[in-house]
Amino acid sequence: MKQLFTFVKKEFYHVFRDWKTLLMLFGLPVIQIVVFGFALTNEIKKANIVVVDNAKDLASQQIIDKMEGSKFFSLQKTLMSSSQIDAAFKEGTIKLAVVFPVNFNTDLLHLNKASIQVIADASDPNTAITLTSYVSSIVGDYQAQLVPTSAIPFTIQPEVRMLYNPDLKGAPNFVPGVMAMVLLLVCVMMTSVSIVREKELGTMEILLVSPVKPLMVIIAKAIPYLFLSLINLCAILILSVYALDLPIKGSLLLLFGESALLIITALSLGLLVSTVTSSQQSAMFTSMLGLMLPTMLLSGYMFPIENMPIVLQLISNIVPARWYYIIVKAVMLKGLGFSAIWKETLILAGMAVFFLALALRNFKIRLE
Repeated sequence: MKQLFTFVKKEFYHVFRDWKTLLMLFGLPVIQIVVFGFALTNEIKKANIVVVDNAKDLASQQIIDKMEGSKFFSLQKTLMSSSQIDAAFKEGTIKLAVVFPVNFNTDLLHLNKASIQVIADASDPNTAITLTSYVSSIVGDYQAQLVPTSAIPFTIQPEVRMLYNPDLKGAPNFVPGVMAMVLLLVCVMMTSVSIVREKELGTMEILLVSPVKPLMVIIAKAIPYLFLSLINLCAILILSVYALDLPIKGSLLLLFGESALLIITALSLGLLVSTVTSSQQSAMFTSMLGLMLPTMLLSGYMFPIENMPIVLQLISNIVPARWYYIIVKAVMLKGLGFSAIWKETLILAGMAVFFLALALRNFKIRLE
């Protein structure tokens, strides 16, 4: 342990004295054009919705048919009661719910007005606003079809309720994404140059002839960045709560545990990059090229993943930020517990073990 602490102390010295910045000019513009061309879109298509049809009459069925035939919505199922809506939102499988009241068609014919309740997941305010506007447009189109056939115009007023973010603030959407981006990029970029730096400085020979095992060397290089990343996490959470007025609805301990898991995953990935590259420049370039754009575009932070081509959707499954983004939104915004995010947790844990095992396997005990 004394040897391990000595190596950890040395790594802390390197962290504070060796700050390098590289400009990524070659290849990055091409990657940006390709990825942005497929991922950048403001239109939402085939959003998963559910319907609670308490009326079961002609008018409600005609509006449901219009929504089901629209390119914007994908009707998953028709629920029997409104109490099932909350469970469907917590599962994360739907973006919108539409509730038709009892006697919808009767109210429309005799009172010349009726209401429809539209419930949206406002943890992503842009998506919520867009989807509710789609529903309003479909209802307005149906209303316009009724007016020419009636002497008294009908009025259908949608009642919209936003869950998890009723004020439609931007912070609940971008804070989880910023957390994933900062923790991933800082950890991976800083650790990716750690072992390569020893080779370039000529100190790798000292490490190889020392009695310290390769596993201890890797752990010693990861510990300083783990502590620094946890400090970054504390700063982000403090700003979120006190500056952005974004309370943490779930367990703070669970959030720290999941964040530590992401940090370990990122550190393992950075160490893997460090063992397979031969220079600090190539290590930094690999980290930036391999993580910055996927984290921004394929994590669901900036653009909905379901709108992307199937190929990009499949690639997004190997981006750690995608799963962490889901976890943070579930814990911070929805107040859910471990039972709701255990699948994402297992995926991150599997990635951490896989990357760490590869880093240890690729760590060469002899210089070439």
